[in-house]
Amino acid sequence: MKKPKVAIVFTGGTISMSIDERLGAAIPSLSGAQILSMVTNIDRFAEIEPITFSSLPGPHVTPALMMKLSRQVQGLLERDDISGVVITHGTDTLEETAFLLDLTLSTRKPVVVVGAMRNSSELGYDGPSNLAAAVCTVISPDAANKGVLVVMNNEVNAASEVTKTNTLRLNTFQSLEFGALGIVDNDEVIFHREVVHRQSLQPDELEEQVALIKCVAGMDHQLIDFCIAQGNKGIILEAMGRGNVPPAMMPGIRRAVAEGIVLVMVSRCPTGRVLGTYGYKGGGKELRDLGVIFGGDLPGQKARIKLMLALGTTQNREEIRHIFEQDQYRSQK
Repeated sequence: MKKPKVAIVFTGGTISMSIDERLGAAIPSLSGAQILSMVTNIDRFAEIEPITFSSLPGPHVTPALMMKLSRQVQGLLERDDISGVVITHGTDTLEETAFLLDLTLSTRKPVVVVGAMRNSSELGYDGPSNLAAAVCTVISPDAANKGVLVVMNNEVNAASEVTKTNTLRLNTFQSLEFGALGIVDNDEVIFHREVVHRQSLQPDELEEQVALIKCVAGMDHQLIDFCIAQGNKGIILEAMGRGNVPPAMMPGIRRAVAEGIVLVMVSRCPTGRVLGTYGYKGGGKELRDLGVIFGGDLPGQKARIKLMLALGTTQNREEIRHIFEQDQYRSQK
């Protein structure tokens, strides 16, 4: 029986790092071939085509690079000989890249993003086991048409749901609201549920001038005024609780809306969607009446990626509202 062919795209991250003795700290150093050499018996399951995209730490990955990666992966997926694609990535920005890929890739073939929490110089280096689990996932027929998946610590999560929850733990990537899609057990992926709502965006370009502001007690409108002056096209408001901001922020929000800047509100809470529940000054009802778009249950960093893509697709505020709210706010149309 012919083995499936899997493209593994190496972008860098902790999975490719070891300790530099001179610096006394981890830096990118391993090639794709060196990482693969530590994944024992993987050739029994799939034919591997290694591809080097970059050798970057997670914080060095920009939205523009994410888009470049998306286009390269799309090209690989369009090849008849490729069954699926695995992407290695730094964990600090892994969820943002995975989410952008999930929104922009057009394919039924499996795509898995994977990383490591320990570098190759540490005891318990988890890179090889995570990569093996990613390959086992991507060759499974059950992984088809599920969007982009994130596989770490033998857990399979949807890119649209997963977030990094801890700075150290091997099980740091969690879907806090709904739980993992499945697990990898005995070299086999087992799915427990589906992703109900999936979206696709095909922007001509990415709008990078999108800011993220986290709301805290006593905050005023200075940061919003700065964003206006800098020419930002969009602002993500990571609001309090159900979707509320300190009242001193409101003058800046009004000015931003008047300037045509698209504002999207999410919550700084780890789970739960925003809603126009409260009618006091700075409450969600006032913000919605002003034209602020509700971002559902997305965390701020993912909402920013989505707004970048939305602004690259359309400049129409109502079309952008539909992109964010179509599956979460049917009763508030």
